Amino acid sequence: MPPIEDHPHRYALVNELHARPAARVPVPSVAVFVALKPEREAAKRDRARDRAHLLSLLDRHGAGHPAPDATHHSCDLGRHHLKWESHTEFVTYTAFEQGQAARPFDPAAFDVFPETWLAESQGKRLTSIIFQIEEMTETPAAMSAKLMDWFVPESLAAAYVLDGVAVIASDFRIDRAGHVRMAVFVKPGTGGRRVGRIIQRLCEIETYTTISMLGLLRARGLSAQMNALDDELSRLTREMKSPDSRSDETLDALLRISSELENMMVETSFRFGATGAYEALVHQRIEVLREERFADRQSLHEFMTRRYDPAMRTVKSAEARLSKMAERAMRAGQLLGTRVDVERSAQNQKLLESMDRRADLQLRLQNTVEGLSVVAISYYAVNLVSYLVMPLAEPLGLSRTWAMALLAPAVVLGVWAMVRRIRNHFE
Repeated sequence: MPPIEDHPHRYALVNELHARPAARVPVPSVAVFVALKPEREAAKRDRARDRAHLLSLLDRHGAGHPAPDATHHSCDLGRHHLKWESHTEFVTYTAFEQGQAARPFDPAAFDVFPETWLAESQGKRLTSIIFQIEEMTETPAAMSAKLMDWFVPESLAAAYVLDGVAVIASDFRIDRAGHVRMAVFVKPGTGGRRVGRIIQRLCEIETYTTISMLGLLRARGLSAQMNALDDELSRLTREMKSPDSRSDETLDALLRISSELENMMVETSFRFGATGAYEALVHQRIEVLREERFADRQSLHEFMTRRYDPAMRTVKSAEARLSKMAERAMRAGQLLGTRVDVERSAQNQKLLESMDRRADLQLRLQNTVEGLSVVAISYYAVNLVSYLVMPLAEPLGLSRTWAMALLAPAVVLGVWAMVRRIRNHFE
């Protein structure tokens, strides 16, 4: 029996399920993370430049190259372990260094990514994180004291995760060195892969949160423009009720507003759609952490509910408002178009009535002209026939006057019949 034939994409689809595996992170250690995104047209960026930028870093340390079409790569760079990932709109670099840092959240940990090398990237820094990863050997009170020293208490979010395996904490603020700080206290004996998954989830939460906030900036930028268009649309709708309004001018204005709204929807559709997708990923990543309260601090879920969710509701509100305005403009245009059609129908009716009156007048004039033509032709015809008849009429004793009197009715009748026949022929 011949072997069954595989679908051409079978292995690619299965391998996609195992793409971007979590790194094996030792404890204690320091991790640094950076996400780079082009300012515009990020989804259409040159992926070859991303790869060239990665190879430039690898070549500095003599590390091996990934496959030509790879979207993720892991390797060792000296004492660091590097993990690179390519996403739809951005690329990320994560480096892990085993051992305790000389001082917590030392910016020197980012030296693994040289400034000159970062400047060569086609993207801008979307976010960057420094992780302080330690063993959970202290009491909750001692860990809480460290967190109060490392973070801004007002914004601090901390929680036990994965059934108490670790404590995560962050204030999601940017420190003086330009990085977000995150602390992870891991229970002794926890596997490196599990720690790596915790770090990966935190990186995703921070990255997706930041990039989804771009939708908020876009929504705020549209607010003034939508307010102006909304006011103009309301004014035009009110004018439509006035019998003195110029329908053609109002229709042109509505078409212009509809065009602007449609253009705004096209320009924002990708950003708003991506914002919704990233928001769902943020909440999903927080959910899989299975948070439990730590030292009466707010959890990541509570932090996002208070600080992040209102921003996402603003984006959704702007998207819904833009869609409803476009629908309003379309309905107003349809109503005004119906009004214009009715007005044109009335004008056409009047035009037809006017044409009927003109046709009636033309028919009457034609009949008048026809009668005059019969008279004129008969006049000359009687004179011509009289010349033919008079030689015969004189022997009979008829005078010219009586001959003309007898000939006139017959000639007139004959001329009228001839004109009538000609008219019927052309009709």
